[in-house]
Amino acid sequence: MENQQITVTSPLLPDLQDFIPYLEDIWKRKWLTNNGHYHQELEKALSEYLKVPHISLFTNGTLPLITALQALRITGEVITAPYSFVATTHSLWWNGIKPVFVDIDGETCNINPEKIEAAITPKTAAIMPVHCYGQPCDVLKIKEIADKYGLKVIYDAAHAFGVESGGKSILEYGDMSTLSFHVTKVYNTVEGGALVCRDAETKRRIDYLKNFGFAGETTVVAPGINGKLDEIRAAYGLLALKKVDEAIASRKRAADLYREGLKNVEGIKYLNNMENVRHNYSYFPVFVNEKEYGMSRDALYFKMQKKNIFGRRYFYPLISAFSTYRGLDSASLENLPVATKVAESVICLPMYAWLEKNNVERIVNIIVTKGNLE
Repeated sequence: MENQQITVTSPLLPDLQDFIPYLEDIWKRKWLTNNGHYHQELEKALSEYLKVPHISLFTNGTLPLITALQALRITGEVITAPYSFVATTHSLWWNGIKPVFVDIDGETCNINPEKIEAAITPKTAAIMPVHCYGQPCDVLKIKEIADKYGLKVIYDAAHAFGVESGGKSILEYGDMSTLSFHVTKVYNTVEGGALVCRDAETKRRIDYLKNFGFAGETTVVAPGINGKLDEIRAAYGLLALKKVDEAIASRKRAADLYREGLKNVEGIKYLNNMENVRHNYSYFPVFVNEKEYGMSRDALYFKMQKKNIFGRRYFYPLISAFSTYRGLDSASLENLPVATKVAESVICLPMYAWLEKNNVERIVNIIVTKGNLE
C-alpha cells in the first residue's frame, strides 16, 4: 500500500502457536518467577549464543545498569557520553553518582577516547561508554585508559546484542556489560535485560542484588532490589532466540538497500559497517547536513510523517540538555560540540526484521525527492 504506515520499529515476535505449549507447561509447574525453569534455560542459552561466561537476567534494561554500579561499589564520578538514552545517566543518578560528560566521535557516535583523560579527577571511579547503535566503542583504547588510572569500565550495550569484533563478543570487554531486551531491540523478551560479568562470584553477588539481597531464606547480604525476570518472558525469550539470526540477516538486507539508495544523496550521511565487526543492524541513523541537503533535519522528519513514515530523532536532545543534568559543568555546549551537532542532525529511519523492500524504497524516495513537502 502506497500510504501504509511505517513505524520506526516493529517487534520480533515468536510464533504464537509455538508459545502456547510453553505457557501450558508454566501453568502446570505453577512457578511463575524467582529463578524458575525457563529463567535458568534462557540464561544458559544466552550465555552460549552471546559467547559470554556469565549472564544474569533482569526484568528490564535499566536495572542492570543500576545493579552493575552497586555490584562494583562505584561512588564519586563516572565518565560517560551524553549521546544515549536517558537510562544510561539515570542509573548514575539513582546511585548518587555524578555523571561527567565527554564528547563523542562523529564517525561512530560513541564516546571519544581522546576526550576521556582530561575529564578524570581524583573522584573518578569508572567509565560508562555506550556501544551506540550497536557500533563497538574503541574498547582497547578505553581499557588502556582505565588500566592506567585504575578505573572500572561498565559498557551500556543495550544496542549491541550479538555484536562481535574480531570474532569476539563485544560483551567480553570491560568489567561488566549491560543489555536491554526491550521490545524495540533486535532481540526482546517484551521487557527485559541482562548483566554480563566475568566470574561466578560476581554473578552470585549480582543475583543477590536483583533479589532484595537474599542469600538464603533468612539471610540478606545487601540492600538489593527486585529485578527478576519472570517465567513467561523467559519462555518468550527462548523462542525469540531461535528467530534472531534470521531477523539480523533481514535487517542487514534493509540496511544494504538504504545504503545503496542514499549513497549519492548530497547532505545525507550514514554509518558504514566497521571492519571485522559482526553487526546486528539494530538501527539505521542518517545525519542531515541542512546546508548541503537543502532542508533541515526537522523539515525532513515532519515531511516523512506527512507521508505516514515515522522515524525517530534518536538521540535528541542530548541527555546533558535535560533539566536534571544541564547544570553540570560538563554539560555545557562548549564541552560537547560534536554530540550537539550529531543530535541536531540525526533521524533513525525505520528498521526492523521484516521491513519490506518496497517500503525501504518508498522511504529512500522521499529522502531523495527533497524539497517536496506535498
